[in-house]
Amino acid sequence: MLGAALAVVEIGFVLLLGAGALVLSPLAFWRPARRLLGRAAARSTAALVAVERARLAACFDRQIAGRPGTVRSLGYLAARWPVGIFGGFVLAVFPGGLYLAVSPLNVLDGNDPAIIVVGVVFMYLSVQGTVGLVGMERALARWLLGPSRQDLLEQRVAELTESRAGVVAAVDDERRRIERDLHDGVQQRLVALAMLLGRLRRGTDPRRGADLLQQAHDEAQQALTELREVAWRVYPATLDELGLETALRGVAERSGIPVSVDCRLAERPARQVETAVYFVVREAVTNAAKHSGAEVISVRVTQEPGAAAIGVRIEDDGVGGADPRGGGLSGLARRVAALDGRFRVHSPPGGPTEITAELPARPE
Repeated sequence: MLGAALAVVEIGFVLLLGAGALVLSPLAFWRPARRLLGRAAARSTAALVAVERARLAACFDRQIAGRPGTVRSLGYLAARWPVGIFGGFVLAVFPGGLYLAVSPLNVLDGNDPAIIVVGVVFMYLSVQGTVGLVGMERALARWLLGPSRQDLLEQRVAELTESRAGVVAAVDDERRRIERDLHDGVQQRLVALAMLLGRLRRGTDPRRGADLLQQAHDEAQQALTELREVAWRVYPATLDELGLETALRGVAERSGIPVSVDCRLAERPARQVETAVYFVVREAVTNAAKHSGAEVISVRVTQEPGAAAIGVRIEDDGVGGADPRGGGLSGLARRVAALDGRFRVHSPPGGPTEITAELPARPE
């Protein structure tokens, strides 16, 4: 009913706009008049289209994300009013059919039973026509009010530019963290080892030399252990050799708190997706172990047979309050976005914290 009423307004507006343009066409060469008429037409068209958007959202649950120009908006109004008028006609058929179906209740008085059949047929046609009109309304709005191909291409370029910049920033952050690990860990161990070996060379006491040699050996072992940790944080060799599940179980073994891993994949994903899933889990588990105060962490990686996406969920029973804009989590979000995935952090104060990601198994 609302669509039919708006159709009457829209046909009047389109006719009025056409008549006004025809009457004022001699003033088209005058730039101020042309600008004034153009602004008036654009504002009134935008107002009508805004009403249509509200109607589509309220009645048909259809949110239109595009921002069409005045020409496309006018095209929508010109194409929609016949649909609205026809919708009003289809709607009016229903009460007529209902009357024919219900009014001749006493067949014994001579009323023809065929009238009941005709009324039911009219009601059926009205219902089916309404269903078809709803689909037509949605398709017309999506075609003329939704984003054009150019808009979609520009949006895609903007997304790719943003994700590329995010990946570059994430790589730079990772390099800085590796440099800090090497400087504060391995480098300090090697400096201590060099000092012990220097003292050993200058010493003359055999007992003291044996103690220094044992300390140097311990420092060398610690340096090797920390160097392996840095290499593991950069990229685990088990991910390529043994697959994602084994690499994730390695993350669980290295964690300071219990981590349960449930990895069910229909097939081995693409290498870049496998790497992204691994780093999402590892960073989330590391953050939870350091900051959440959790007692247990659960990791679930699933892909249903035939599904095109991989779901990742990391949940802990900690205190919550994780900031999605923090360096680690924001870096994960950029890594996931670079593969056209979705990343979400739900961490209310008091917990629990849930980190979810969805990535395509075979990104284009």
